Amino acid sequence: MRLVIQRVREAQVTVENQITGQIGPGLLVLAGFAPTDNTSSLTWMCRKLVQLRIFSDENGQMNRSVLDISGQVLVVSQFTLLADARKGNRPSYIGAAPPAVAEPLYQQFVRMVATELHQPVPTGIFGADMQVSLLNDGPVTIVLDSPA
Repeated sequence: MRLVIQRVREAQVTVENQITGQIGPGLLVLAGFAPTDNTSSLTWMCRKLVQLRIFSDENGQMNRSVLDISGQVLVVSQFTLLADARKGNRPSYIGAAPPAVAEPLYQQFVRMVATELHQPVPTGIFGADMQVSLLNDGPVTIVLDSPA
């Protein structure tokens, strides 16, 4: 599993000119899943995500998590995060889980994050052509890979 985590002032995802998810201050999370991902890796990534201290405290130091600031999280599925572009000019997506495997993992991850945050987690639509807009704050962007 790979996450690209962006600290944002606001973000939204649109599908066919309809907003499917929108947040204010918090985290925009692009999530890619591998065939080997399981509940254990999802749990680790979820806890790491919500506890990641990348928001400023009163001294301007990054000491607060999205939980600490009561921020929101928008999760968007993105299989291209698992691309391998080391050879040639056309990326290989063999490292990404097929949709039948990835979609249940995505849904489970979103439920886990919502449980940890004690609030709904807006999303895109799995497998759809999505447009994502954001106002990156900092900018702060973190790439997080599961331990496996």
